[in-house]
Amino acid sequence: MGKMVLLDVWASWCAPCRAFSPVFEAAAERHPDIVFGKINTEEEPELALQLGVRSIPTVMAFKEGLLVFSRPGFLPPMVLDSLVEELRALDLNDVGRELEEARGAEAAR
Repeated sequence: MGKMVLLDVWASWCAPCRAFSPVFEAAAERHPDIVFGKINTEEEPELALQLGVRSIPTVMAFKEGLLVFSRPGFLPPMVLDSLVEELRALDLNDVGRELEEARGAEAAR
């Protein structure tokens, strides 16, 4: 299955971030096989910059160290659970093949 990580990028002054926090924490309890983490942009501005975060809250998903999802905004519980299921089902071998095919199509242009 591979190691899976979900990150909530947030700040204390951000009302949508504060509203999303209990949703994220509840999902962490429902999905103990996934690592859930939080990055406070006030405490880690350089890390948020390196991750390309432009808006908060932002949810990011990594599988085996590869960023496979990044979306700003509040995610409702059902959407977050759906993301978790898609992350579990994601086969990185398929992703690699799709990337190679896309690169081949670009090169052919």
